[in-house]
Amino acid sequence: MAKPVLTISSKNYGAWALRGWLMCRLAGLDFSEKIIPPDDPAMKAEMLLLSSSMLVPSLQHGGVKVWDTLAIGEYLNEIKPKSGLLPVDIQARAHCRAICGEMHSGFASMRGALPMNIKARFRGFKIWSRAQADIDRIVAIWRECLKTYGGPFLFGKQPGIADAMYAPVVTRFLSYDVPLDSVCAAYCKRVMDLPAMQEWVAAAKEEPEEIDELDAEF
Repeated sequence: MAKPVLTISSKNYGAWALRGWLMCRLAGLDFSEKIIPPDDPAMKAEMLLLSSSMLVPSLQHGGVKVWDTLAIGEYLNEIKPKSGLLPVDIQARAHCRAICGEMHSGFASMRGALPMNIKARFRGFKIWSRAQADIDRIVAIWRECLKTYGGPFLFGKQPGIADAMYAPVVTRFLSYDVPLDSVCAAYCKRVMDLPAMQEWVAAAKEEPEEIDELDAEF
């Protein structure tokens, strides 16, 4: 079987690309990357927040092609069941799927007001009320999960699909100087300290400084 290929967009701006890529890394999948150029319509759609489930990211694994981020996670859990992407306990697994679905389909105000931009730092960034409501819900999810499952990650001792789904939010909170309590700040640090996240961030910092179509969004 040929080596799996994950098609992704910008590592600096691509929130959905990061989710799919991080899931593959956490699953222990040996894959190669195909990065689409900045002028590709699929990349523009992802970057400009027009869709959470365009064809980016997409995973080609043998004769199987999976392109929605949650579908990628579920597929990886099936082919790598020992990787722990989803909790073993049925109740925890249902809870995990619920908060991942909430991230997948919600928080539009936060995503629009605080676009992912790993290289940027906006000190004292003013957050409008609707985006703040999304942020409040996200940190409530984190606190509940960390308390219920004991941490250090959302569903226990190892990172999984839920952590991958919320990883771009972690980068946003850092980029836009979002105030966090000690519990959530510590969780953000744990996510950013993951070797895979450090690899992603290092690559993001090597990207070109400007993508013209994105500048207007900030």
